[in-house]
Amino acid sequence: MKKYQAGQIKSIALLGNSGSGKTTFAEAMLFNGGIIERRGSVEHKNTVSDYRPIEHENENSIFSSVLYTEYDDHKINILDTPGLDDFAGGVISSLHVADSSVLLINVQNGVEVGTEIHFRHAEKQSKPVIICINGLDHEKTNFDKSMEMLRDRFGGNVTLIQYPVNEGQDFDSIIDVIKMKMLRYPKGGGKYEEVDIPSEYADRAEELQSELIEKAAENDESLMEIFFENDTLTEEEMKSGIKIGLINRGIFPVLCSSAKNNIGVDRLAEFICNVAPAAADMPEWTTEDGNKVKCDADSPAALFVFKSSMEEHIGEINYFKVISGKITENLDVVNANNSTKERLSQLYVSTGKNRTKISELAAGDIGAVVKLKNTKTNHTLNSQGSQKFPQIKFPEPKYRTAIKPLSEGDEEKLGEALSRMHQEDPTILVEYSKELKQIIVHGQGEYHLNILKWHLDNIFKIETEFYAPKIPYRETITKAAQADYRHKKQSGGAGQFGEVHMIIEPYEEGSAPNPLMKINGKEYKLSIRDKEEYKLSWGGVLEYINCIVGGSIDARFMPAILKGIMEKMEEGPLTGSYARDIRVYVYDGKMHPVDSNEISFKLAGRNAFSIAFKAANPKILEPVYDVEIMVPSDRMGDVISDLQGRRGMVLGMNSEKGFEVVKAKVPLAEMNKYSTALSSLTGGRAMYTMKFAEYVQVPSDIQDSVIKAYTAQQEEE
Repeated sequence: MKKYQAGQIKSIALLGNSGSGKTTFAEAMLFNGGIIERRGSVEHKNTVSDYRPIEHENENSIFSSVLYTEYDDHKINILDTPGLDDFAGGVISSLHVADSSVLLINVQNGVEVGTEIHFRHAEKQSKPVIICINGLDHEKTNFDKSMEMLRDRFGGNVTLIQYPVNEGQDFDSIIDVIKMKMLRYPKGGGKYEEVDIPSEYADRAEELQSELIEKAAENDESLMEIFFENDTLTEEEMKSGIKIGLINRGIFPVLCSSAKNNIGVDRLAEFICNVAPAAADMPEWTTEDGNKVKCDADSPAALFVFKSSMEEHIGEINYFKVISGKITENLDVVNANNSTKERLSQLYVSTGKNRTKISELAAGDIGAVVKLKNTKTNHTLNSQGSQKFPQIKFPEPKYRTAIKPLSEGDEEKLGEALSRMHQEDPTILVEYSKELKQIIVHGQGEYHLNILKWHLDNIFKIETEFYAPKIPYRETITKAAQADYRHKKQSGGAGQFGEVHMIIEPYEEGSAPNPLMKINGKEYKLSIRDKEEYKLSWGGVLEYINCIVGGSIDARFMPAILKGIMEKMEEGPLTGSYARDIRVYVYDGKMHPVDSNEISFKLAGRNAFSIAFKAANPKILEPVYDVEIMVPSDRMGDVISDLQGRRGMVLGMNSEKGFEVVKAKVPLAEMNKYSTALSSLTGGRAMYTMKFAEYVQVPSDIQDSVIKAYTAQQEEE
């Protein structure tokens, strides 16, 4: 394979709704570049990028695929991304390393749900967007309608560069207003022939070229001066203005294609080579320390791993982008994330599951490496220094389920499989909850986790079951209470004896211990001798106060009492959930000169705490999440009504680019399968994020039902 320099390398992410033709488009690009000898199809399950069994079964992309093609003395890296929002991780990681994106539009449907979502992902990462209206050979095409939708959803920067002459089943010709030529394709597609624009299309072509020239000039002051002076721009000046506009997201050029018939694909590849920005044209990468790193082949080598994949017969493959310098075979590098040394013994460029061995890669390029010991997605490798690039920010989970193997002997295998799936798809999060005694899997939606289960069942051969996850409630108290407990046990030899008297009250940050307490009409005067405050790992505080005077309990038993209290804090008296925000005063007790020991005082402390807790008007707290939903205005009423039915509190609404943004707080207990419900309510057009906000007290009727359910479960066990 030829060695390419930074300016000859272009990296694009293929975006678009499921069914827009991304995989077919990538297939045509590889065919035109001579990388493959014949084009596969999704229907025949033989495309380069959708090569996994699950993708064949579902006939859509599940994972992003790394490909490349060669065209016009350039190398184009292609990142083919999934169209469904459940697999957004592949879109976000691909955009992170792409220099620009190509957003494919299915001309039959125009701007769809996935189109809007992918456009927003590109916007969030400030990536250039080239729009390609695809499928113009279909009998139900409507190019003008698609353009109308594009301008309505994405604004006035959507600018025509091409339009079809004869859309429909006979589609074979495109008017190109940069070249001011008609591009005519032979039967079967492939390479276009340039011919003069027929007279009946000339006026529209000239009008569109004038609009394009003006739009290109707007993006650069020097070009604007040339435009004012000459009232036009040359083709090269036009390309320069479009490139600047792409980088600044001031122009979204629109091209035409039929990927299925390989029409328009070569011209788009040509446009990428001549106009789309290379890595060196884009803003420099910034390290976590705020330093800028130039895309320069003469600088020290630095690369960023954006994707890891487990491949049959090979093992783990790490895909990376060369941020600076030059990567060569057997290069020794240091992982900036964990300070381990690695050797890049074998370098590859990938086309799906196929890999081509290479000796070097220049800055801006994308490659793959195998057999790294301690390197994963989001890691930075350097040949010199310790610069570290910020990690890809994957979306917060939206869907959770508990999972268990049907065979107890598969628990360890399940843990290993889930860990591997997380490495391949970082939006799958696995939580081993000691509190809930469940394995909780978090993902982007119900379909997302069903695909995970398919892998466990079919690839890892582990039969599993999904079931409703428990809610991580918290328990606390709302008033002060007193209790004492004597633990006494005699069994022949040395006995057990310990007696503890304590008072508990709610802990509030900033409040001071109270030396005078009145409980049930009785006053308690406390001598505060020592205070310890413990920040609990599950949130909240336990404040432990020693008020013992006169030696009624020896100081050596105080840690044992605390241990007993902490055990009950870890398994609250009401529902077995963690307890929090409690102040405990240990003010009296009794010892025995022979029978008192640590276990006696631990049990006495534990039981006294449990009795006091139940008398202190205990309450259950539930986790509440901040939920932000982007919803079409015509569906907002349904969404708000549904939120209210989920005990949600709507905090506010505002408009954003044709969508209404609804902000609300919703209990986690009410968010089960919300992604599926929201999709049903809005025809799949809404998207949402959720993030933990706080714990709040549950309503009394729900508290009663939660306690009853826990009690029934305990009796059953």
